[in-house]
Amino acid sequence: MGAAVDQLHMRRAIALAREHVGLTADNPSVGCVIVKDGEVVGEGVTARGGRPHAEEQALDMAGERARGGVAYVTLEPCGARSSGAASCSQRLVSAGVAEVVIACEDASPFAAGQGAERLVAAGVAVRMGVLSGEAAALYADYRPAAN
Repeated sequence: MGAAVDQLHMRRAIALAREHVGLTADNPSVGCVIVKDGEVVGEGVTARGGRPHAEEQALDMAGERARGGVAYVTLEPCGARSSGAASCSQRLVSAGVAEVVIACEDASPFAAGQGAERLVAAGVAVRMGVLSGEAAALYADYRPAAN
C-alpha cells in the first residue's frame, strides 16, 4: 500500500480515537481500522471505561475478512492484559492479519514493545510511525500505570 492509502486509514483511526479521549479510564483511547482488498472491513475505538479495546471491536466487526488484511492502529497493540485475557497482539495474530501499521509506541508495561514483538515473531509485518506526530497528540496526557 502507498503512503497516501496508509495516511487515509490512519487518519480514520486517529479520528476514532479522538472521539473517546478522556473517557477510557486508565486506558488510552485507541483507534483501529482493518482494511482488506482496499475495503474497510472493521473499525473500533477503545470503549468508554477502557474495555473492550479498539482492536477487539474492529476484529469482531471484520470477522473472517480480517484474515490477510491490514490493521491500522493509533497505539501499539497490547502485548499482555492485566486481566490475563488474550492481548490485542494475540488476537490480531489469531485473526490472521497480514500487517499491522502502528502510529505510536506504547509506554505501558502491558505493551512497551511486547505487542510489536509478538506480531513480528508470528510472521505479521509491522510498520511503526505512520502519522506518529498526529497520533501522539492523543496520548500527551496518557500516563501508563507501573507494572
